[in-house]
Amino acid sequence: MKNSSYLLIILSILIIILHHEVPLKIHYPVTKREKVYDTYFDTTITDSYRWLEDDHSKATKSWVIKQNALTSSYMRRIPQVRKVKNRLREIWNYPWQSAPFIKGDKLYYYRNEGLQNQSVLYVQDKEGGIPKVLLDPNKFSSDGTIALGGTYFSNDHRYLGYALSSAGSDWQEFFIMDLSTGELLDDRLKWIKFSGMSWQDNGFYYTRMPEQKTEDEFTAANEHSKVYYHKLGTTQETDELIFYDPATPRISASVIVTEDERYMLLYRYRGTYGNSLAFRDTRRAEDGWTNIIDDYNSEITILDHVHGALIAVTDRRAPNKKIVRIDPDHSQEEHWVTLVEGTDEAVLQWANIVGNRLLVHFTRDILSEWKVYDLDGSYLYTVELPDRGIINGFGGSQDQSVTWYTFNNLITPETIYRYDIYSNTSSLYKASESSFKSGNYVLKQEFYSSRDGTKVPIFIVHKKNLYLDNRRPTLLYGYGGFNIAMKPYFSKALTVILENDGVYALANIRGGNEYGEKWHQGGMLFNKQNVFDDFTAAAEYLFIQGYTDPDYLAIRGRSNGGLLIGAVLNQKPQICRVAFPEVGVMDMLRYEKFTIGYAWAVEYGSVKNEANFTNLLSYSPLHNINTDIHYPSILIYTADHDDRVVPAHSFKYAAAMQRAQAGQDPILIRIGRNAGHGRGRPTRKIIDEYAEKWGFMFYEMGVDI
Repeated sequence: MKNSSYLLIILSILIIILHHEVPLKIHYPVTKREKVYDTYFDTTITDSYRWLEDDHSKATKSWVIKQNALTSSYMRRIPQVRKVKNRLREIWNYPWQSAPFIKGDKLYYYRNEGLQNQSVLYVQDKEGGIPKVLLDPNKFSSDGTIALGGTYFSNDHRYLGYALSSAGSDWQEFFIMDLSTGELLDDRLKWIKFSGMSWQDNGFYYTRMPEQKTEDEFTAANEHSKVYYHKLGTTQETDELIFYDPATPRISASVIVTEDERYMLLYRYRGTYGNSLAFRDTRRAEDGWTNIIDDYNSEITILDHVHGALIAVTDRRAPNKKIVRIDPDHSQEEHWVTLVEGTDEAVLQWANIVGNRLLVHFTRDILSEWKVYDLDGSYLYTVELPDRGIINGFGGSQDQSVTWYTFNNLITPETIYRYDIYSNTSSLYKASESSFKSGNYVLKQEFYSSRDGTKVPIFIVHKKNLYLDNRRPTLLYGYGGFNIAMKPYFSKALTVILENDGVYALANIRGGNEYGEKWHQGGMLFNKQNVFDDFTAAAEYLFIQGYTDPDYLAIRGRSNGGLLIGAVLNQKPQICRVAFPEVGVMDMLRYEKFTIGYAWAVEYGSVKNEANFTNLLSYSPLHNINTDIHYPSILIYTADHDDRVVPAHSFKYAAAMQRAQAGQDPILIRIGRNAGHGRGRPTRKIIDEYAEKWGFMFYEMGVDI
């Protein structure tokens, strides 16, 4: 009897060991440290891994190979990675279609059969007929890493301009297709970044950057942009220079033309927030520009020219935005007429002019509301929407009577509806073909208190009747910046977590525009600590409510959200079991030196200012890493072609974290190959990335699936 009990004890121990594999000591690649110093005002900063900023050096390339090999070897020991990958392929494999849109007498839409790397652009007659492929990006490369960056139809609908980007880069090339024949014109434009095409007559306006040396293409500061006009059938070298101000090399410009081609609109952007606006009346053969706004203290965008007036959306003296009518002959602000205005409860997000109506998008506690007004701003009716969620679309031209919109939320795959503007009626156009069982899950919006007492919304989703024992594997996501709201969109990738009794939480922390410009300002510059406090308070709320605890919580953020995760790990290293800082801004003292980084000074502040420097240093992820601290399991992600947040941020951060880690939990970095900041990723790469992330999460938490 005693022997049987002894054997049972031994067997139980073996089962525990097999189920929760004993952590192995990780031998990280040796990363050399150098004596590099910078002095900011009266403070000297050591930058031991400066050499990793040179992504073309043999030493950096060798380091990347070794780090990827380490991560791959670790992932091979995780059975959950293979299981998640197989399940994601099943989840992804259903046909998807975008909302259609009208150009001339044709109807266009994008479609993906499920596992196609890139979605395909289709065309058919507006009144029906057989759809045919117009543009298939999958044919541009064998691995799907050349993506469609944008499409721009000429106003006479004769031509389609489109942009292609390679390997996820922000650099684009422009091409022109003759829509009547499907043939490409010889026109091919290069060195374009952050620009579309705006058609006028037999050509278009666009913004281009100076040509870069090969070694600087993905890191050099993007300065001295110029606006050109390209006439079809000519070479790029002969394009007409429309606007350039050499005195302000870091102020970017663009020219957009109204739909009737009468007014040229000159936008100038100081950074990620704030723009000036001027215009030119082409019927008057003007050479100069008439200012509407000549500072960068607000944002303004012209929707179109309607009945002799310019209709604009702006947050100037309107933190929740407003729609205004501007008389071109009296364009000064004191002459503007307010048509529609947002409120603290219903924040105005955007508007479209379709069918001689203003279709206006409001959000109330982040969720969508759409209302219809006449062009004088008189309220007509509210669109009856399918449910509470995110509704996008309602696009089109002034002569349309119908349009389309999409509805989705965290537990509802995207569904397309057709909307009749004049009767204010919606009808189902295309239901989702996803096999996800929405009825098995619950979506909640709750509110918690941050450190300073501010109420912050959080979306939480999980299976119905899920037993909340503080042991549910939970993923908490946040961003908190750049006036960008985080919305509860449906995500195929998240369904793997949910169907394995997990929880997903989206915290609407300050820094975005969930509640207008005040919410944005509450998380920028010297208020940046509010962002980190809001996020840690979200985690603590999940603990208090019984969803999870630090042993079963993963935290994730991308880009500015990667900065968020890095800062939270330094300030609260024991708050989670797993962390995903992805394509993050980790070196807050040098971010301005690379690509478009200088434009973020509006949000973060510049090290050229002493007060800003002190603030940046206080939370910079790279400069606040604690030595001899047991950090949780961390999987850092960046990409070799990320020319927005250059990979050096993550390289230096990973090296410093690996050296500082006092515990046995892994600090790994995955450097994506032929990939960028996130746009245009082929389906294959998306599935591979999520398989590693969710597999890593489950494994480190000791959760079998």
